[in-house]
Amino acid sequence: MIDFFTVLPVVLVLIFTGIFAGVLAGLLGVGGGIVIVPVLFFIFQGFEVSSESSMAIAVATSLAVIVPTSISSIRSHYKASNIDIIIMRQWTPFIFLFAVLGSLSSSQIDAKLIIFLFGIIACFVSINMIFKNSFTFTFRQLPSRFIQTIMASVVGFLSVMIGIGGGTLGVPILSSLNLATHRAVGTAACFGLFIALPGALMALFLVETPNDALIGHVGLVSLPALFLIAPLTVIFAPIGVKLGKILNQNQLKKVFAVTLFFTGLRMLYKAY
Repeated sequence: MIDFFTVLPVVLVLIFTGIFAGVLAGLLGVGGGIVIVPVLFFIFQGFEVSSESSMAIAVATSLAVIVPTSISSIRSHYKASNIDIIIMRQWTPFIFLFAVLGSLSSSQIDAKLIIFLFGIIACFVSINMIFKNSFTFTFRQLPSRFIQTIMASVVGFLSVMIGIGGGTLGVPILSSLNLATHRAVGTAACFGLFIALPGALMALFLVETPNDALIGHVGLVSLPALFLIAPLTVIFAPIGVKLGKILNQNQLKKVFAVTLFFTGLRMLYKAY
């Protein structure tokens, strides 16, 4: 039996996660999933849910949260003229297609590999933020449509498998195309919707709830976590967009990157 004093700290953590993920999604364009997935994973682990089930539920719930969050973020970025419409139209069909393929493939892949993949990407993103895009190659001229199709496909496939939005991988890739940071962030916010929507729908309606999951699940999605986190991310994503114009993003990125790096290391440890 889970008592009140066990649930209360979890509720508070989820509320803080919703606020933090929303602000980060709007402010830094990293995508709320990079925060939500590890938080949910370790919460479920604390209730003795298996690693396999914990990761699957964390990824699915994160994708469900990203759907309304990305819509809110897209509206704010569109008003600020931060979206490259041409890239969005060219990339989103392939992002959507490979998000569907990634969702179908994830059920066939060992959960430890997905945990490992999340840890690797988290560490990569954090190091890239600390050392100012040291791993981001910049094209001298816009690459061919074929290369761009590959980029879009990779973003869709990998992002949906580990429950992150378009910003985590999309922003550094778009930056490599010499897109201004604010337009890279805004355009990547659009990617998030096309990544999360197919993944969330498939997790809700096409997958059975694991036997060791806690109460309140539909498919792989934790409804209590979804209803606590999603409204807050929707509210705070536009606030993050506005804060991006007045705060020192370099300092904020470094603080977040250090935290993310150690989170990534812990996920890598859990993979073994």
